[in-house]
Amino acid sequence: MSILVQRSDVGEFRRRYSWMVLFVLFVFLFLIGRLVQLQIVEHDVHRSQALRNIVNEQRLATSRGVIRDAHGRVLAGNRPSYNVHVVPAVIDLEKTWPRVVELMGLPAVEANELAEDIRALRGGRRREQQTLLKVDVSRDVVAALKTHERELTGVEVTPVPVRYYPHGELAAHLLGYMREVDPEILARLEGHGYRAGDRIGAVGVERRWESYLKGQRGWRKVLRGRQAMTNREELEEQYLDEPRRLDPVPGRDISLTIDIELMAAIERAMRGHVAGAVAVVDVRTGRILAALSKPSYDPNLVSGSMGKKVVQDNFRKLYSDPLKPTLDKTVSAAYPPGSTFKPFAALAGLADKLISRRSVVDCRGGYEYGRRYFRCTGIHRNVQLHEALVRSCNTYFYELGERIHIDRLSAVGMDYGFGVKTGIGINPETRGRMPTRAWYTRHYAGAFRGGFTLLSAIGQGASTVSILQLALAYGALANGGTLYQPQVVRSIETSDGTIVQEFPPRVRRLVSVDAEHVGWIQRGLTGVVTEREGTAFAERIAGVDVAGKTGTAQVSRSTPQGVDPDKVWYFNRDHAWFAGYAPSRSPEIAVVVLIEHGGAGGKAAVPVAMRIVQAWQNLREARLSERTSSRREQGSVP
Repeated sequence: MSILVQRSDVGEFRRRYSWMVLFVLFVFLFLIGRLVQLQIVEHDVHRSQALRNIVNEQRLATSRGVIRDAHGRVLAGNRPSYNVHVVPAVIDLEKTWPRVVELMGLPAVEANELAEDIRALRGGRRREQQTLLKVDVSRDVVAALKTHERELTGVEVTPVPVRYYPHGELAAHLLGYMREVDPEILARLEGHGYRAGDRIGAVGVERRWESYLKGQRGWRKVLRGRQAMTNREELEEQYLDEPRRLDPVPGRDISLTIDIELMAAIERAMRGHVAGAVAVVDVRTGRILAALSKPSYDPNLVSGSMGKKVVQDNFRKLYSDPLKPTLDKTVSAAYPPGSTFKPFAALAGLADKLISRRSVVDCRGGYEYGRRYFRCTGIHRNVQLHEALVRSCNTYFYELGERIHIDRLSAVGMDYGFGVKTGIGINPETRGRMPTRAWYTRHYAGAFRGGFTLLSAIGQGASTVSILQLALAYGALANGGTLYQPQVVRSIETSDGTIVQEFPPRVRRLVSVDAEHVGWIQRGLTGVVTEREGTAFAERIAGVDVAGKTGTAQVSRSTPQGVDPDKVWYFNRDHAWFAGYAPSRSPEIAVVVLIEHGGAGGKAAVPVAMRIVQAWQNLREARLSERTSSRREQGSVP
């Protein structure tokens, strides 16, 4: 009976055994499933991860877009440059490094420092990465390294385009320069394709049009490690997937509106003066033909291609100069316009019927208002509007200033673009100032005085304008009241010359002004140059057809820091102005010249303006003749 009865512990054992078998089967099934997942389902993912350990994606530099002037001349281009890189974990410091030092001609001290840097990198995360050894090496060094390339395992020469400016200081403020991408810029532009050490436009056109100029990097796949350096071709076939390379996309080229030949003529005309600014604008389109700020700087020296020390030394010198060579004086600085504002004050008086063409003022050398005597430039006696403009009679405009409200002067000034940014956008821009009664009340402890309006009527007091604002305003005087948006970029193009985008002229405002009043002002501006008593008559050039207004603007007697005491006299002199347009009867350009601390406008600024207009006329005639000859050769002109 006992044989037939099963023991209870055997049944318990069998149950446990069954669970053990099920557990083992489950584990095996789990492992098989995991293997299937790893080997089949996630094969591509893990293969990619494994490849990333031996495959490095090397960036290929792109070519920055070229900047040209209106006639196709290169203003900012790219020259070939070569950098030397090493892979710390691969280069043999005992055998290969001495050969590298010999071929590159490195001084012993520099060679030892670089060797120590390489040793330090061998223990870090960058041991397998390319590390920059030398920037912009000579062609002789490149040839030597390429010739002995097979002996120099772990050393590579990489071509890198470097920005260069063939005209040096000419148009530097407008073009701008490049700067290195530091950690701060990198954090701000995260996701835009920049890397530490890249170059980015810092100011001017280079900065404003950076997104078009920069281009897009390419890449190529390379194998890491010492083994990859010796059996490269065989291993590349085995491990490198397609595509192995993506070619870089060059940046867009930009054609500007400026004429570099005219800029060169302006630079020559300004050689006798240490500081100032000039703007030349097409009165029919608002396009900027020239914009020069003096003193200037060489963007080749501050763009970084010659090393950080050269950049630091140059900026230290530039920032310590009291003449402010880094400041774009055409748009970023504001000056009292002086008598160049008188045509706009006259238009305000004519519109409000406070004066007429025949209104007569007796100028006895000044104007008494309250307890103050406001002096004139001379004793002009009985003058009307025309004579007041031609001879620049302050007394005539002082009397207008007593009749007109200062807010009215401000409003007319703003109609012509004063006190408002032009919107050119290439550099930090000043608004200038057209002061109102409220402005004076705030800044003079609530005490507005009538003398403020008298000063505003002759462009003094708190009134300030930029050179570009004044050029655009005189352009509006010349064309009858159309105030244009300033334009410095004509078109964006591909590297093969295909136009991607063009920028037609844009009108900012049509100034509501009586055409007859404008005609009177234009005749007065013509008389400034052509009549014997005109303030620009003595410096006119025969055959140069110009109309305009001189100005002598008083400055505050404050001396900038760091100025030699023996040169204080210079900074206490008045600013010299000339603003006008040419030709006088059928205007095409407006030109404004400011000579900082130049003294009288008629003596300092007018000769410069005359030479500029003469150069513009000569260039126009030469190009017209060239086009006519070209058409005749092609048979399109009889």
